[in-house]
Amino acid sequence: MAAAVAEGFGGPERVEVVQVPIPQPGAGQVRVRVRAAGLNPVDGAVRVGVFGGEGQRLGFGWDVAGEIEELGAEVSGWAVADRVVGLHYGTVKPLGTHAEYVVLDASALAPAPASVDDVTAAALPLSGLTAARAVDLLELAPGASVLVTGAAGAVGGLAVQLAARAGYVVTALAGADDEELVRSLGAARFVPRGGTPAAAVDGVVDTAVIGGPALAFVRDGGAYVGLIPGAAPAAERGVRVVEQEVAADGAHLGRLVTLVDAGELALRVARTFPLAEAPKAHAQLADPGTRGRIVLTA
Repeated sequence: MAAAVAEGFGGPERVEVVQVPIPQPGAGQVRVRVRAAGLNPVDGAVRVGVFGGEGQRLGFGWDVAGEIEELGAEVSGWAVADRVVGLHYGTVKPLGTHAEYVVLDASALAPAPASVDDVTAAALPLSGLTAARAVDLLELAPGASVLVTGAAGAVGGLAVQLAARAGYVVTALAGADDEELVRSLGAARFVPRGGTPAAAVDGVVDTAVIGGPALAFVRDGGAYVGLIPGAAPAAERGVRVVEQEVAADGAHLGRLVTLVDAGELALRVARTFPLAEAPKAHAQLADPGTRGRIVLTA
């Protein structure tokens, strides 16, 4: 099968599409025929060596949408040809979802949304689980004020929607041209990038990884949720500082799928590339004007 990998750290030019053996599912696993797979910032970080792996083949891709092709032993509740979405967790791995086939634990899968195609569905797993976990970690009462940084991004846009759905009054921090977009996602207030909220907020979901400046927007005793383990600023003024770490959780993913099918969670795809053009997709990843998820099709 074809798969996108890198044999060393560097820019998009290090990504190559090679032929590798089709993976075989073990006990509790399934093999999925990949139809679409998201390209996320974490893939760019893997490519440049943020997570290590020197001397190893590096595979890319966490999100997958496709259909089950083979069941491993001890798998129940799934059948061949079921449409699924899933998360392939792991930074340094020899193969990811940027391939024609991927093997995942059955527990990482959820039924694919019936209301959208595979390309759109591939924008859900990593971004959706990350945003949902971050909003859950706020642990604030309904009506609390919440600021989402990077609100026009793939994760930020989902965080805005989920925070508004949780009953929070959402302020979106994004580029000046993104106000209409983030308000359409549920933001009640808007702050252009570089600006300051009119008043301190009860909590921040820092999808833009601003760090200290975002923490400064939080009232004493509020909550700050970071997205990258180990990157959050030190707690101060009684602000509760927590970090989300995504997990391959099919049950949680299934609840997000239900929201998509109910029309309560909108997914955004910025651009698609065939798997054969994976290096071009990685180059697109560096464009700060990208709004929504880049998706590879296999």
